[in-house]
Amino acid sequence: MINQLKTVVLLGLLTALLLWVGQLLGGISGLYIAGVFAILMNFGSYWFSDKIVLMMYRAKQVADKNHPLYKIVKEVAELAKLPMPKVYIIPSDASNAFATGRSPKHAAVAATNGILNLLSHEELKGVMAHEMAHVKNRDILISTIAGTIAGVISYIATMAQWAAIFGGRDRGHSNVLSLILLAIITPLIATIIQLAISRSREYLADATGAGILRNGKGLASALGKLENDVKNHPMRLGNQATAHLFIANPFKGQTFMALLSTHPPMEERVRRLNTIKF
Repeated sequence: MINQLKTVVLLGLLTALLLWVGQLLGGISGLYIAGVFAILMNFGSYWFSDKIVLMMYRAKQVADKNHPLYKIVKEVAELAKLPMPKVYIIPSDASNAFATGRSPKHAAVAATNGILNLLSHEELKGVMAHEMAHVKNRDILISTIAGTIAGVISYIATMAQWAAIFGGRDRGHSNVLSLILLAIITPLIATIIQLAISRSREYLADATGAGILRNGKGLASALGKLENDVKNHPMRLGNQATAHLFIANPFKGQTFMALLSTHPPMEERVRRLNTIKF
């Protein structure tokens, strides 16, 4: 409930920031064009996200229903009362997993070869429960909404930057200063809020996944192993823009600022899981 409320508050702040920016720059006709473009781009990505990201990571669908991963996902889907998603394996020694798809009926989960070799049966089940929790909580939709708003703000900020450069002579000093601040500070604030939403959804997926299994120990143990493995075996496929999809950020060792991290600290995630009572 706390993480759900936090998401609502953060989305509200992001929307308020957008409205403030729109009011500040009211009269710029390109604002509407940028807004429409950002919405179409982000929701197009949302609609085809499963195909795009699975292709990016060269994921191969598991056709064998007796495959250990398929059987685990089927068991978790039944416990979560969700439709059976498509199951994929990513040809990478890095240990990670993600879920994607625009709805529970159009979902897919993917795991790397590395995570299949690293984790025990119970740990892998905990990871799959976490990923199915993302599907259950519709986190792809929520992240798309946050990304759309942040994207619109970024476009507006870029326009403000050009306006400050080429329109400075026709504006007062205070207006130019406002445009410069808008171009630099506003996108950073929007990004920080967007990433805070991502971290909140990770905490929620951990708790929901543990609730599906009525046990958080397997996931907690898996996260501990993933923390060390990600540092030693970063993902060599894909793109940093997809980092938020994974159960652990696959591209980094440590983020220089917690506010700019797509994921919460692993130690805190493990601690919270170990304190959940069933």
